[in-house]
Amino acid sequence: MNSLFRYPYYLIRPLYERTSMHRGVIDELPEIHLQKAYAHCRKITRDHAKTFYMATRFLPYEKQRSIFAIYGICRYLDDLVDEAVDLMHMKEISIDDVAGRLELFRENLLNAYTGTDQQDPILTAFADVIRKHQISIQLPLELMEGVMMDLGKKRFNNFDELYDYSYKVASVVGLMTTEIFGYEDDRALQHAIDLGIAMQLTNILRDVGEDLRKDRIYLPQDELDLFGISEQQLFEAHIDKNFIQFMRFQLARTRRYYHSADKGITMLKRDSRLPVYLARENYGRILDKIEANNYQVFDKRAFLNSTEKLSILPKLLYKIRTSP
Repeated sequence: MNSLFRYPYYLIRPLYERTSMHRGVIDELPEIHLQKAYAHCRKITRDHAKTFYMATRFLPYEKQRSIFAIYGICRYLDDLVDEAVDLMHMKEISIDDVAGRLELFRENLLNAYTGTDQQDPILTAFADVIRKHQISIQLPLELMEGVMMDLGKKRFNNFDELYDYSYKVASVVGLMTTEIFGYEDDRALQHAIDLGIAMQLTNILRDVGEDLRKDRIYLPQDELDLFGISEQQLFEAHIDKNFIQFMRFQLARTRRYYHSADKGITMLKRDSRLPVYLARENYGRILDKIEANNYQVFDKRAFLNSTEKLSILPKLLYKIRTSP
């Protein structure tokens, strides 16, 4: 089995077996009520994840709505922990209130799986998603675990720790969305995990400077030591030969995860492949931008403009048209 698979299929498959918690329990809500809930999630996605939103717009309508609901949960948890902003009610809260809001969210999430009506639009939409799709409650709970790590963990000793974090905050999202996309081969789940790892590592490499300003270092400490890079050097934004070699090592590993993820995209339902290809290609090209910026990740953010994001579209359409 590919060494990239830290969570092989035979271990993760039980997460997707049907459970009595949500199949056939939740009654369908009136469409007008759902439309408002999904519109709320759509707005969050459009405002906070423009690249992701653009890619998602190529999905069929029902799949779009489901993906927006999943993103709404991800963004809600992320903003709650990082910015002390409650996207359920669109307002700022105090740092002291974050833990209480997280516990309330966990309670409401469990209620969504048992069919209790939700007052919050994000969970209202998500309750509709889990009524239609087989998404184990273990996945959003693991997402919560990962996001909550940011409340206290600001350093990572090694890549195993970083992998575990990346799996929880990114790969489980890929596993949830894969259930929406639909897939022909169960091995698609393993490759979805790798795409999540690749995208999260890309975020980390792109946002080194931004994270340092929050006193967070997601780069593995033992690998920094291996390349002779001190924490002080990072805070001083010092780029030398050692740092460039370190970054090349990081980019090479991230690209290996992308290459593994590529094998899973053709296993998805055909009507879901284009947005995944778009997200994968545009995120992968951020690594190229980091290289083009001479590894300046401290005060220069690597990004693609709208024209660059769409330039890959003809190639991807051809790839999908000619693939099995």
